[in-house]
Amino acid sequence: MTDNQDDRGRAAGVAGLLLAAGGGRRLGGRPKALLEHRGRPLVEHAAGVLRAAGCDRIHVVLGARAADVRARAELTGCALVDNPDWARGMGSSLRAGLGSLAGTGARAALVSLVDQPGIGAGAVARVLGAFEDEETLASAAYDGVRGHPVLLGAAHWPGVAAAATGDRGARSYLAEHAAAVRLVECADVAEPYDIDTEADLGRLEGTGPR
Repeated sequence: MTDNQDDRGRAAGVAGLLLAAGGGRRLGGRPKALLEHRGRPLVEHAAGVLRAAGCDRIHVVLGARAADVRARAELTGCALVDNPDWARGMGSSLRAGLGSLAGTGARAALVSLVDQPGIGAGAVARVLGAFEDEETLASAAYDGVRGHPVLLGAAHWPGVAAAATGDRGARSYLAEHAAAVRLVECADVAEPYDIDTEADLGRLEGTGPR
């Protein structure tokens, strides 16, 4: 058995959880999921990264203009999760996403953000490879600084959900459990920039909303 085959076996049961609900307030109200990247909606690209990295299933949390995202993005095979509370911040989307995984048999969730196109399948696969069991906590690191994606073993989901408020996501939970978080260095294969403002749009290959 090759190392890659062994990694895929270990990662069985790890779901990709893509947070794509934001309304793009600092982008003039253009939802990030619908920004164009390589000729397609950014959410479609981000889901494809999770698929290419080897996630067992993919759940995509939608919020702002969810109907438009469903109509315009090719997300066949993904479970689409509506978050009616998306305007309250990333924490609500993380709670909705983790809740959608309950009862699916998923042993861990690999959480990624829709607005980080500089993080490709290579970095995601590295973090995915850190999975051991339901107690696993792991995170990509960039020059030693924790970033995304993050891997949350199912044993941690209740605690993460309880701590996920506003735009903090899993940040406070990971900080409280820092000693248990395995950092996976990814600076050599990815750039963790966000598409947050008009100035960031130049990082996309195609910059308009669809």
